[in-house]
Parts: sequence; structure tokens; C-alpha cells
Amino acid sequence: MRLFKLPLFLLLTLVSAVSMYVPASYALNQRDHHIARSFFYSGTLTLILALMIMVAISNRTIRQSSLQQLASLFGAFTVLPLILAVPFYEAVETTSFMNAYFEMVSSITTTGATLYDDYSRLGGAVHLWRAQVGWFGGLIVWIAAAAVLAPLNLGGFEVTASAEPGQRDTHLSQMQIADPSKRLMRTTLRLLPLYVGLTAVLWVGLTVMGSAPMVALCHAMSVMATSGISPIGGLADNGAGRLGEMLILCFLLFALCRLTFSNDTLTTSKGRFYRDPEFRLGLLFVLGVPVLLMFRHFGTDETLNSFYSFGDILRIFWGAVFTVLSFLSTTGFESADWAATRAWSGLGSPGMVLMGLSLMGGGVATTAGGVKLLRVYALYLNGLREIEQLVHPSSMGGLAARNQRLRRKGAFIAWVFFMLFGLSLALVAILLAAMGIGFENALILAVSALSTTGPLITFAATTPIVLSELATEAKSVLCVAMVFGRLETLAIIALVFEAMDQD
Repeated sequence: MRLFKLPLFLLLTLVSAVSMYVPASYALNQRDHHIARSFFYSGTLTLILALMIMVAISNRTIRQSSLQQLASLFGAFTVLPLILAVPFYEAVETTSFMNAYFEMVSSITTTGATLYDDYSRLGGAVHLWRAQVGWFGGLIVWIAAAAVLAPLNLGGFEVTASAEPGQRDTHLSQMQIADPSKRLMRTTLRLLPLYVGLTAVLWVGLTVMGSAPMVALCHAMSVMATSGISPIGGLADNGAGRLGEMLILCFLLFALCRLTFSNDTLTTSKGRFYRDPEFRLGLLFVLGVPVLLMFRHFGTDETLNSFYSFGDILRIFWGAVFTVLSFLSTTGFESADWAATRAWSGLGSPGMVLMGLSLMGGGVATTAGGVKLLRVYALYLNGLREIEQLVHPSSMGGLAARNQRLRRKGAFIAWVFFMLFGLSLALVAILLAAMGIGFENALILAVSALSTTGPLITFAATTPIVLSELATEAKSVLCVAMVFGRLETLAIIALVFEAMDQD
């Protein structure tokens, strides 16, 4: 408990310093002494500085409110990458510190965009560090959603009825009253074993299926954090094949629903995954979009003369299902059969489909980014209610069981978020276009950054966008957009108003 009473940013710095010894040990095992020294010295220096600060404030009573923890969370995505970039910069040597900082912001926000198209340029330990930072960022987001954002009614919780006065559940009310440090401790002790355990299970499973241990570990961490970071550029040559993709798909389903630790969204205390509207809406997209792509085959003249066996059709459908779920969860892994799916459906460039899925995003309080399925569901219920009123103008709404956990003004708040997200998207795209980037590429970059789906940059464009060729100003804009996309605009606005009130 004394450890969790430390300022959240200092606690994250301590964890980051200790985690630098992992790639250092791996590099030492690979006899890459320069990279091993880079991570070992950086971790040791950071740990010493953090411990000195901890000793200096040990005689003070520090109480952080939820808003102060939110500010620390903002610092974790903006200031902490400066610390994380030091060993990366020292290990690579042939890069600028700005590029290293961009890489760490992209990793810790679980975006997964990379400036290094030549994966052989980075050593195995550096790739492990990228995946590890992304995994750590996903853990931060997962814990913060329950311990920081939920009591503040942010991050999608503002749509639920628990955000409305007088309609809080007992357990959520207790969390609201509890000391923020105690709430952080309880949430961490509850979620950390689950997060680590699921990652270990996926790592072992991919290794057994034929993937190299280090590649399997990076992919396992990337799937759990939905960062899409890969040391080999994707799943095509990972050695696990379709069995590995099937195993990964099972773990990607966690990004559609937050019932792994809470059942407050729209279900009762006895709710299950199949009753959760977020999960059901996500499955609707995961199965509906591939079906539409399959039927699109019969509307393209150039594919009608091709012969496909039943096994080919199953592989094509599987490629669509896996890729759709991957981008809906903002992970961004592409199935090895996705090229066959595109050929079947006649899609020249699937950019609009993938961007739409990434913007939709996954479930509330998961590691997925995007707008979130719960907000989409709130708008759907509002639209359904409006249509019902056209038929029965005197009818009363809000009595159905599906509406019991939805705030009365949930659709309005969701619409406000959509507008803020749309304005942010337009602003980022305009800024990038003003820096000489074409409109199509600027839009793809903006969607990729705000939805935290880095692989979208490679797969959505007609020709892959080379991030290393962007100017420093464009990289800075993307860094800001990635932070906004990870923390969400409403949380940033709450921090701004808190700062104005203190002034």
C-alpha cells in the first residue's frame, strides 16, 4: 500500500526502469553487448534517479485525486516516452532522438506505427523492447480504465447509467468513495495476474504451433495490448500458420468486451459475454462484413470466371473474419489469407473498410482504441427509438431491459464525443495536408493515429506510406494525435478545465 501511495508517474517510471533489464538480458544472451549495455545502463540510471526521488518524498503525505491521476496518465503518454526512448536511441545508434521518441509514443499508446520498414535494422532486443513498451501501455490503459476513468465517468463510462446521479451500482459507488491509491492498488492486483497469465498462455501456444519464441512473445504481447507490433512485419511468416491465427482470434475477442473484470456496461450482475451488447455488436461486424465481402464476389465480372474449391472459399472467409476482427480491435494484424479475400471480392484497396473498422474500435475499458462499440450502440438505440416514435408518437421509451444501464442522455453524450472525434480527425488531417502530405495519405495517417491502429498506414493506402520520410513537424503532429486518440478528447478537456480552475 505504501508503494501505491507514490505519485502515479513516479510509480510508472520505476516499473519502466526495471523493465529495461528484460531486453538487456535478451541482448546479453544473444551476445549483442552494445544493445545490452544500452538497456542496462539506461535502466540502472533511471532506477537510481527514481529511487532518489522516492527517498526525498518519503516523509511527505501525498494524496492524489482522480484528476491528478489522470494528469499522471497524460504524463505517461507524453513525458515517459522521453525516458523510454533513451535506450532505444542508444541501441539503434543510426537514428535521431525524435524518431526514437516517436517510436516510443507509438508503442506506449498501443498504436504500433513504426518508422523502420527494414526490420533487420533493429536488433531482436530492440524489437522486444517495442513490443514490451506496447504491452506495458496496454496494461496502463486497462488498469486506468477501471481505477481512474471509471470514477471520473470518462472513457465510455459517461454513456452508462452509472454515470447518472442516483443510479450508481453499489460496487461502483464504493470505488468512487474509496481512496484513489487504494482503488489503484486493488485494480492492479486484480487485473495484473489476468493480463500476465493470458499473455503467457498465448506465448506458449504460439511457440508450440511453430513460431520462434521471441517472435511468439512479441506477438502475444501485441495481441493483448492491441498494438500490432511485430518483429517480422506481421503474421505471414510467423511459423504458426492458420492455427496461430485461430488462437490469436480467441484472444482478440477480449478487446470487444470488458466483462473480464466488470459487468456494469449494460448487463445485470449475472450477465455473460453473449448478453453484452458490445460483444454482440462486435460479432455482428466480425461476421457481417466478411459476408458482404463474400457476396461482393458475384458483382465483379473479373472474378466470375475463376474457379474456387470449397476449401478455398473457407480460407477466403477466414481471412476476412480474422482481418476484420483484428482491425476492429485496433490491433492491425493481417491474415495470411487476406490477399485471397481481396482477390475474391474484387477490392483494389480495402482502405475505407479497414479505416471504418478501426474508427469503430473495440469495447469500453479494453486495450482497444477507436470510438468504442458502446457509444455506437447508444446511438443505435437512439435511432431505433426515433423510428419507433415515427410509428407510435405517444409511446414511452427507456423501459426495455437493454436500456436499463444506458444513461438517459447517453446518446447525446455519445454524439458529442463523435463530433469531438470528427473535429480532431479533420484538424489532424488538415495540419498534415498543410505540411505537404497528400489528402488521402493525410486522412489515413489521421485515422491511424486517433484510432491507435498503426498498421493501417501500411494496409489502407494504395501504396504504403513511408513514415521515415515525413518531416519532423508531421511526426510531432502524429505524436499529439496518438496521445489524444489514446486518452480520448473528453479526458483531455477534463484536464484542461481542471487546470483552469486551479489558476
